[in-house]
Amino acid sequence: MKLIFKKEKIMNAINIVSRAIPARTTNPILECILFDASSEIKLVANDMDLGIETVVEGEIKEKGKVALDAKLITEIIRKADSNESLIEIESDSSFLTVIKADNSLFRIQGRDGEEFPYLPYIEKNNYISISQFTLKEVVRQTIFSAAVNDNNRMMGGEYIEVKSDKVRFTTLDGHRISIRNINMKEYYGEEKAIVPVRSLNEISKIVSGDNEKEIIIFFSKNHLLFEFDQTKVICGIIDGEYFKIDHMLSKDSETKITINKNELISYIDRSMIFIRENDHKPIILNINESNLNISIKSSFGTMDGDILCHKEGKNLKIAFNPKFLIDALRAIDDEEVDLYFTNAKSPCFIRDDEERYIYLILPVNFIE
Repeated sequence: MKLIFKKEKIMNAINIVSRAIPARTTNPILECILFDASSEIKLVANDMDLGIETVVEGEIKEKGKVALDAKLITEIIRKADSNESLIEIESDSSFLTVIKADNSLFRIQGRDGEEFPYLPYIEKNNYISISQFTLKEVVRQTIFSAAVNDNNRMMGGEYIEVKSDKVRFTTLDGHRISIRNINMKEYYGEEKAIVPVRSLNEISKIVSGDNEKEIIIFFSKNHLLFEFDQTKVICGIIDGEYFKIDHMLSKDSETKITINKNELISYIDRSMIFIRENDHKPIILNINESNLNISIKSSFGTMDGDILCHKEGKNLKIAFNPKFLIDALRAIDDEEVDLYFTNAKSPCFIRDDEERYIYLILPVNFIE
């Protein structure tokens, strides 16, 4: 095999597929990137949970395939002088690989590309198509409320549910729920899948975020396939039925406040000065006639402040984990937000009129 690339092209492709290189593995070939020049040039990485394949622009002098250590090939190419530098990769029948970059010559031992675990085949029957910008935003606005370190695998997944021309993305961790509803341009069937948040997070880092570019998501029994630009990402899905949450999404409320989002974030952020990592002091919201009083007391100090708001309904005093509130607020792009409450023991809902987003946050007990 003999290939020639510009540094910029090959480095970009390596950065994409490297997100599927495992941090630790007992199988050395999974630490490699497959260079497959059987027809066009493809780079592939696969940790058996997440697999990424991307096409890279380059010249094929001799066809072939070889698996190269991801760390080594990345460092060698990264140190080339400029993005216009030509990178030549040549591998012989024993997979000894020579890499030429500028005036430097590197030799590394590759592995047989035929031994590399290829990505599973996915039938392209059931799918949805959304913009790359939308997917990137949906992940940003929901992923923080998944319980990635929890023993319950369901809570470490994002639930994607397709019904006709609507798609709902949901995450939860037992203390809060994040939901984003997307109105689609077309009508689809009914599909659902629970995707590990790690996989979605990696995909969101790869996509460009361009509102004009589409990403197609194909559904199968055991995997999802994401296709965009010249890249394919395949991830396994979590088996089982997701939590029944619709009965929790009550629209009944005794109190509603409309408030400037950035002001509320600023006050909560200030209150968190007095909270240390293992400290579980809550932030107390005291909703009065024309303002929201925010206070916190800890062994390090106290904070108290008032924000103007528009209130409908009853006065209320309620407490929350401040991080849960601020995570949800930072995910919202609106200038003003509506918060709905029933009583001091019931969840707070942050949602807009169209229910594009819904955030449910459970309150915590507090001592006066």
